[in-house]
Amino acid sequence: MYQKTILDHGLRVVTHDMSERESVALGFWVGVGGRYEVDRIKGAAHFLEHMAFKGSAKYSCEKVKMLIEGVGGSVNAFTSEEQTCFYAKFPARHVEKIFDVLSDIVFHPSIHSKDVRKESTVIVEEIKMYHDLPQYYVHELLDELMWPNHPLGKGLAGTPQTVSAMTSQDLKVFHKEHYHSGNIVIAAAGKVSHSQIRGLVDKKFHKIPGGLRSEFLKADNSQKKPKIKIFRKTTEQMHLAIGVLGLESEHKDKYALNLLNIILGGNMSSRLFDEVREKRGLAYSIGSSVKYLKDTGMLMVRAGVDNTKLVNAVDVVIKELAKIKRNGVKIDELQRAKDFYLGQVLLALEDTMDHMLWIGESTLTRDKMRSMAEIIKLVKGVMIEDIKRVAQMVLNEHRYNFAVVGPVDAQQEKQLNRLLGI
Repeated sequence: MYQKTILDHGLRVVTHDMSERESVALGFWVGVGGRYEVDRIKGAAHFLEHMAFKGSAKYSCEKVKMLIEGVGGSVNAFTSEEQTCFYAKFPARHVEKIFDVLSDIVFHPSIHSKDVRKESTVIVEEIKMYHDLPQYYVHELLDELMWPNHPLGKGLAGTPQTVSAMTSQDLKVFHKEHYHSGNIVIAAAGKVSHSQIRGLVDKKFHKIPGGLRSEFLKADNSQKKPKIKIFRKTTEQMHLAIGVLGLESEHKDKYALNLLNIILGGNMSSRLFDEVREKRGLAYSIGSSVKYLKDTGMLMVRAGVDNTKLVNAVDVVIKELAKIKRNGVKIDELQRAKDFYLGQVLLALEDTMDHMLWIGESTLTRDKMRSMAEIIKLVKGVMIEDIKRVAQMVLNEHRYNFAVVGPVDAQQEKQLNRLLGI
């Protein structure tokens, strides 16, 4: 059973009592991420995530890790385009202690200048690491194509220049602007009651400042022509990503697109895996995925292919996209996709951490949670006609974006441009 409380100053608390478990997963969700930054401080949300673990008003860096890991727990955080989450999983009897630690590093990080200077070099090395990994860097190139001159199209961690120039004052201002009660959700799942978490919230946060939820620059979804971006690099394998503008997170056809994605490239039974890898041997890894944001989204196909097979692989992928758009899917394919999707959701929700991530993100982004019964109903209600309609809506060849990292030669580039109609 899910329980939710909105306090007078706007902070939202959501819990799921899983009393048969022995653990608790606790998350502090902040409604800010990479798309909320201006160019001068690109990477600030991610930088601030790092700084929270450098110590707070009450706990030193060493104490934070010792108090959580010392009881068998784990602690971490992540930053995405629209949110930052600080989370821990631990034995249930330590909930009060861990709550106190997380709340302090989230609301009262120290952000000392010497720590900022030191951590900036760490983050710059992190950026360099991902740029050296073509399977990751190709995603960044694709984002640049999808959302040019927009925060969504710029690296989540920032650039070496913006990170190196970031000051403690920049981060303190960013924290004050976004880390307030109206922009935060506290989520917990496991052997814990709603009243227990609510009591801890009342004890710790009765004096925290309120505020409005953060605003962002809206995405431009008006692409009319296909685009290509090539980063030439000596690699043993070509890494490619093909993206097309998808649906926003609250679109009525979200579940139809989820199922289309599974049929297309979401697992080892998918069309792309079967056609590109199993039948033709053109790639070792091949698959598709979907991303949902508040006002835009993306369907992406990604693959790692032999350097000499790049054009053939892209040709097959484009033909498969056209085929599913033209002919739709078969009834047995759709049923398998539904079973796979619901099975994956059910398996994930057995774990306290996955459950916390689900209810926390749902509350932060949509202010509501769907029960498993509602999800089953929505998924089962998707018809063959819905899949074809969504495929025709999303798989628009004039909105294809193609990114590749590898030793692409002039002839391959020419052939790719022809395939994409550029």
